[in-house]
Amino acid sequence: MKESLKIVKKDIAIILSISFVSAILYIALEGMIMDYGHDLSHSLILRFLPVFLIQFGMSCLGTLIVLLKNKEKLSEHGLVRENILQSLIGCLLAAVPTVVFLFATNDIHGFLPFQGMFLTKDILNAPIPFNVAGYLVIALTWGIGEGLFYVVLADKINTLCKPGKIWNTGAFVCAMIAIAIHGMIGFDIITLLEALATFILMYGSLVIRERTGNAWGNILIFFIIWNAL
Repeated sequence: MKESLKIVKKDIAIILSISFVSAILYIALEGMIMDYGHDLSHSLILRFLPVFLIQFGMSCLGTLIVLLKNKEKLSEHGLVRENILQSLIGCLLAAVPTVVFLFATNDIHGFLPFQGMFLTKDILNAPIPFNVAGYLVIALTWGIGEGLFYVVLADKINTLCKPGKIWNTGAFVCAMIAIAIHGMIGFDIITLLEALATFILMYGSLVIRERTGNAWGNILIFFIIWNAL
């Protein structure tokens, strides 16, 4: 049992450390990455590569290392058929405050999954098959990869801190990470409301994953809510 808990602690350290280092790199290089990404003198694939590598490091690399190291199946983290409807509906309900906030602040730009990644529209306008391949990479990284990051991290934390009926340590930590990563830090009313909506979305969806044993709803919100409206 002690050996198993050591592995879990190591897994959490791997996921968080890789994500943290990648986030620091993004903060340090954000201006350069954005400028390079908008520089039409470079090919689209070269402009996309830096932002992809940063995002992959922040949300995918640590999780992938842990899953491969432990030979864990995705089904162990809720990607199963059982209770899928409850998971999808529950996570969509948890997303309602976020949708209301976006509507109230006139920040809904129409529906397009992953439009929050500034090169998504450029990639979709590229010739076939690059647009298809590029959009698939975006979906795997910003959709499935980011969704699994929170699910796997919450699962690992909850292995150490068993969740109760209401309190869920894994969901709380992940909600706070989501708020911090997306820069929702401040004390003005708009920032506080956005942070609250994000907290409800992340905490609620991960509690639903815990209750239903199904994580497809957590993946869904990254396709149709997060960076999609």
